[in-house]
Amino acid sequence: MPALSRRQALIAAAVLPLAPAFAAGPALARADRQGKSLTLFNRFALGDFEVTSLLAGTRTTEKPQETFGLNATPEDFAALADANFLPADRTQNFFTPVLLNTGAELILFDTGLSAEGTLAALTAAGISPEQVDLVVLTHMHGDHIGGLMLADGVTPTFPNARYATGAMEHNHWSAAGNEGFDKNVKPLNDKITLLEDGASPAPGITAMLAPGHTPGHMIHVIESNGQRLAITADTANHYVFSLQEPDWEVRFDADKALGAATRKAVFGMIAADRIPFIGYHMPFPGVGHVEPLGKGFRFVPLSYQHLLDG
Repeated sequence: MPALSRRQALIAAAVLPLAPAFAAGPALARADRQGKSLTLFNRFALGDFEVTSLLAGTRTTEKPQETFGLNATPEDFAALADANFLPADRTQNFFTPVLLNTGAELILFDTGLSAEGTLAALTAAGISPEQVDLVVLTHMHGDHIGGLMLADGVTPTFPNARYATGAMEHNHWSAAGNEGFDKNVKPLNDKITLLEDGASPAPGITAMLAPGHTPGHMIHVIESNGQRLAITADTANHYVFSLQEPDWEVRFDADKALGAATRKAVFGMIAADRIPFIGYHMPFPGVGHVEPLGKGFRFVPLSYQHLLDG
């Protein structure tokens, strides 16, 4: 065997002290796997306000083209998924209510699939349901109103809250004979303020009609100290399939053509004004920007530009 060069000898001497650590390495492979970890809230500043995204639940769905891209070919759907490093045979859905602290009150936008999921996220964020002053409902689908009542079905989750929702949306579901609406929303009717397009449910918030997903679906624009944020709810239900291809039909859009037109109008406004938004079903924490891309938009997720100082 040839003698070691001086350089090889030095490298060997430097590595030798690490040998016991490397020898112990395989023991780590025998440790039990801990499973997935999900953060339940994300908080950042918006002017003088504080915004907290709440992860009220998540769900994996197979056969995503039964929900997104109903009018796309399987080949085009698979190609778009592949171009964005996504599987074409499943999607991960997120349910993200938003808590706004204006300094004067706590305002919750939507309530998740159930009280259990939303309360878990609120608790993680250091908030009790008794502290919520106002609940704003963007629309009446079950994954947005499901947390209004506790598991007993009769006790309001937020006992001290008042409520606000779009007049058109409320009137539609009042006449629809919908079990979820009748169970969760109707008992609260005497505490609900009905909003018209352009109304303000609270200082610093403007409600805007964004129909198509449901007849009276609304988004909300929050402004504080010159900074703005849009709560877009279900205007877009997927960060790739709904944004990059806004004309692709979504199963849960009541009026699919109007839903597509609204997507292009709302996200065209957001892109032009360069304001951030929170989408209810975007990858958690749901916060990002959009920029024009081809026929649609590219989602640019939250980075450090909106992190809370201190």
